[in-house]
Amino acid sequence: MKYPIPPGVFDILPQDSHEPWKSMYLWSYVEQIIRDTARDYGYQEIRTPLFERTELFQRSVGETTDIVSKEMYTFEDKGGRSMSLRPEGTAPAMRAFIEHQLYTTAPIHKLFYIAPMFRYERTQAGRYRQHHQFGTEAIGNDSPEQDAEIIDLLYTLYQRLGLKNLSLNINSIGDPASRQAFRQALKDYLQPHLSALSPDSQNRFEVNPLRILDSKDPRDREIVAHAPSILDFLSEEARGHFEDLKKLLAQLKIPFQVNPLLVRGLDYYNKTVFEVVAGELGAQNSIGGGGRYDGLIQTLGGPDLPSIGFGTGIERIIQTMINQKAPLPKPEHPILFLVALGDEAKKVCFNLLHQLRQQGIPSQLDFSSKKVGKALQYADQVGATYVAVVGDQEIERQELDLKEMATGKKTKIAFEELIPTLKLEKQGQAFVQLWEDLSAPLATERQSQFFAEKLKVSLEQAKNLIAPHS
Repeated sequence: MKYPIPPGVFDILPQDSHEPWKSMYLWSYVEQIIRDTARDYGYQEIRTPLFERTELFQRSVGETTDIVSKEMYTFEDKGGRSMSLRPEGTAPAMRAFIEHQLYTTAPIHKLFYIAPMFRYERTQAGRYRQHHQFGTEAIGNDSPEQDAEIIDLLYTLYQRLGLKNLSLNINSIGDPASRQAFRQALKDYLQPHLSALSPDSQNRFEVNPLRILDSKDPRDREIVAHAPSILDFLSEEARGHFEDLKKLLAQLKIPFQVNPLLVRGLDYYNKTVFEVVAGELGAQNSIGGGGRYDGLIQTLGGPDLPSIGFGTGIERIIQTMINQKAPLPKPEHPILFLVALGDEAKKVCFNLLHQLRQQGIPSQLDFSSKKVGKALQYADQVGATYVAVVGDQEIERQELDLKEMATGKKTKIAFEELIPTLKLEKQGQAFVQLWEDLSAPLATERQSQFFAEKLKVSLEQAKNLIAPHS
């Protein structure tokens, strides 16, 4: 291969047998559940450009963060402007919110996006130079109920996808007054250990000492394990907000643990921060997280509006689903594969193929006029449910043999009955998939409720289809 794919990125294929998490049918499934869940919670989709002005990320994310100082893909465009591929989704969403003055249209805004992000970092399990995120931004509400809702949305998504053994860590990093008091106490504690800290943490000591708590270096983690807790420095308002959040999560029966060392890696966070981890991902075990960023919109030139959001990597979601043997959909496949014998049969089949597809029945036709054996082999490779060979006799009788690929069973069926019959077959396949999801031993109560609702809809649709033929 003269031009192989760059390091740190990957292709998503229709189906990848070597690395199943790179199979497009799994991505389509997860993205559909994401969209359904986000809309259930009242969030609307937003799309922003792949690149923005570099200053946007420097101002919002923070110049001293690893993302801005080490990981951004930055370039100068032909106009001499510094541009960067987006390393995260919140800053572009806030830029769009301000630029289009969405704050003038309603007091509350709930946005979500599914988009690629770019960071130049060491490739490892679940971490790539181009990765894909589902993110949300809730703007205009500073109540702890909004924090609980955003966490509930993320937790519900994971449950609907069948994930288990997840740990939710929460913390409060307080308001500016809380952090200022804690910052000095933390520096006083770290000062005697300064020479033992990692080079990165030594650099952060003066500029942003709270980021030392977020260090993954074993030396740093050992030192900060005995550092003062920011929870002891919270203002009365910040403490009340955090206590209310914990009560709300308990009310929703969402298990959590308070982690005083959790600060997240971006400068714009304040008050609530949270993270969900999964042991199956190895060292980089964070599957998603976020927090509150009141003040960010004002920093970027907009009104002073409270906001909270999260980001979760789709790569990590799918890898965790596979590792935990969560219920997975089957690859897309045609319900019917037609094999035409001769030019006249090809014309008939081509028209029939169009009619089938217009009725939402996935179908394929062997255009190449290969031998029947080769065509049947290809039908098996693409996973067709049924195959039908059409020649002069079938056209004359207006009847064909519908062969079920899994069993070899043949059923004679008139051309005019083919479409309504295969419509029922499509509904039946949906029922089977839903039943497997409902019956899976790993299915959670929330997941079962979710699919039960979908099943009721499908049953009503099936009744409408069956009624004219019963």
